Amino acid sequence: MKLKILFYSLLSILLFSNCEQKKEEDPIKANYLDYSKREYQYTGGVKMIPITTPKGTFKVWTKTVGNNPTIKVLLLHGGPGLTHELYECFDGYFPNESIEYIYYDQLGSYYSDQPNDDSLWTNERFVEEVEQVRIALGADSSNFYILGQSWGGILAMEYALKYQKNLKGLIISNMMASIPEYNAYAQEVLAPQMDPKILKELQQMEKNNDFDNPKYSELLFKYYYTEHILRKPLEEWPESINRCFKHINPNVYVFMQGHSEFGITGNASLKNWDVKDRLKTLTVPTLSIGSKYDTMDPEHMKWIANEVQNGRFLFCPNGSHLSQYDDQKTYFNGLIKFLKDVDNGTFKKG
Repeated sequence: MKLKILFYSLLSILLFSNCEQKKEEDPIKANYLDYSKREYQYTGGVKMIPITTPKGTFKVWTKTVGNNPTIKVLLLHGGPGLTHELYECFDGYFPNESIEYIYYDQLGSYYSDQPNDDSLWTNERFVEEVEQVRIALGADSSNFYILGQSWGGILAMEYALKYQKNLKGLIISNMMASIPEYNAYAQEVLAPQMDPKILKELQQMEKNNDFDNPKYSELLFKYYYTEHILRKPLEEWPESINRCFKHINPNVYVFMQGHSEFGITGNASLKNWDVKDRLKTLTVPTLSIGSKYDTMDPEHMKWIANEVQNGRFLFCPNGSHLSQYDDQKTYFNGLIKFLKDVDNGTFKKG
């Protein structure tokens, strides 16, 4: 009897000490949702950040999810002029890995101020906006990552080229480093894959600047976006994506990108953008994400990973432009591994 009591006592001690050890091993997970020491506990993580611009001070919307002192990922949405809603699926993956991430609507986008002044829509000013957001969030090179997709990838590259000293890691998702090469890929590789009749109809409307014709958007979404933006029938697109498109600021979008994702059209300000020759100066750990069916050439994305000094390439074989949705497991497994490897000091390029 005494031996039995002794056995259970020892077992209880072992189990208790094991629980204590686990608790000590993962303090970040234990405190991940603790906002008690943060100024925005009252707002549930939302912080309106004042941004100084040449045209005055405006506010941009951010929302922090989680609490991790060594991994803070600022999400730079695409468009330009779209919203943070593109990233809502991150809620299904990052919290389980104790990764802190920050939703952010850039100036001109839905939850942020929307000044009506085209002079504000420049790469240089957006870079300074991101830097002001970083400072306001209290992030630095010990914990600050930026993830930019599409236009957000342009902004991420531009930010890193000026401020990589403030970064711990850089993620370029589904964005080439040259708009002329992006246009060439759209016109020479993707366009010929379309039904010739549909392509001819789209090209004719573009030639006539008939972008407000409902037929233009209808054909673009049905025959191009479902192949290269998000590879699902339109009726199966996630509600967050439909909401994001609904909330677009067309003034910012058209001024910088043009009227469609079918290449940069008209006199859009981004049409000659190219930083290929400058990428070799980046030393910060970098993940470049490309997808088989993307509007962006996956071989170019692989080239980016090799061109920067500490790059890694993630290929999504079933993905398109929004591969966080249509090749989700590949996307998040590779992204989370990159963040953890950089955080643990085990990152290797390749």
